[in-house]
Amino acid sequence: MTTQYEFIKAAQLISHADGLIIAAGAGMGVDSGLPDFRGNAGFWQHYPELQKSGIDFQDMASPSHFWSSPSLAWGFYGHRLAMYRQTQPHAGFQILKRIASRLPHTAFVYTSNVDGQFQKAGFAEDQIHECHGSLHYLQCIDACRRQIWSAQEFTPVVDNDMCQLMNDPPACPACGLVARPNVLMFNDMGWVSRRSDGQRDKLHAWLQKVSSPVVIELGAGTAIATVRSFAERQHGPLIRINLRDARLRGSSQHVSLPMGALQALEGIHQALVDLSFF
Repeated sequence: MTTQYEFIKAAQLISHADGLIIAAGAGMGVDSGLPDFRGNAGFWQHYPELQKSGIDFQDMASPSHFWSSPSLAWGFYGHRLAMYRQTQPHAGFQILKRIASRLPHTAFVYTSNVDGQFQKAGFAEDQIHECHGSLHYLQCIDACRRQIWSAQEFTPVVDNDMCQLMNDPPACPACGLVARPNVLMFNDMGWVSRRSDGQRDKLHAWLQKVSSPVVIELGAGTAIATVRSFAERQHGPLIRINLRDARLRGSSQHVSLPMGALQALEGIHQALVDLSFF
C-alpha cells in the first residue's frame, strides 16, 4: 500500500468520526525543535556535563536530586522549562485543531508530554489530560499540603554547560522547602497527581459522550508505553504516526504512517481537503 493510500484511508476514518482522540508522546514535539531524549546518547547530547558525571536520563529524572542537589535538579528542569516557554508549536497542532472543529464532539488530548504545547497551540485546558503532569506547575518536594501552583513567577537562570541553576530555586509557600515540578518522575512516590486526576475525570466524561471516535496517535514510544496503551484501549480506528515504530496489530481499519508528526498531519490534511471535509 502506498503512503497516499494511507493518507486517504486516514481521512476517510476521520470523516466518519464524531470525535477525535489525540494521543501524543514525545515525538509530537520534535518538529517544534524539542528533544525527545530517546536513549542516553540523545540525552547526553543536550547535557554533556551529565555524561561526564555518569548521570543518565532515568537518574536525572528523579525527585531525589531535589533533596540532595536542587541546583543540579533545577539546572535540568529549569533548562527544559525555559525551552518549553520559548518553543512555538509546529503547524501540525493547528491541523489537529482544524480537524477537531469539524467534528460534533471536537477533540480531547491525552499526552505524556509535560511541555504545555497543546495549551500554547490553543487547545482548551479542559480538553487536555497530561497523564505525567506539567512542567509549568510546581509542588513541594515533601508534598506537605499537596498543593499545586503555577510556575509562571519562576524564571530559571541556568548555566546550560554545567547543568546548574544559578538563581534561587522556587520554594513551597507553605513550608519553605524547595519546590519541584509537578511532573511524574522515575521512582516518584511524592508526585501530587490531583491536577492530572481532575483532567482524567474530564476525559472519561468526554469519552462517554462520543460514539464513534477516531484516535490519532503521534510519536508515542514503546519504552514507556503509557500513550500507546491508552490509544490501543480505545474503541474505534487508530491512526498511528511514528517515525521509528508505526507497527499495528489486528484490525485492518487501522492506519500506520511511518513518518514524523508534521509530515503525516500535512498529508492527512491534504487528503481531507480532497474529500471536501473542510
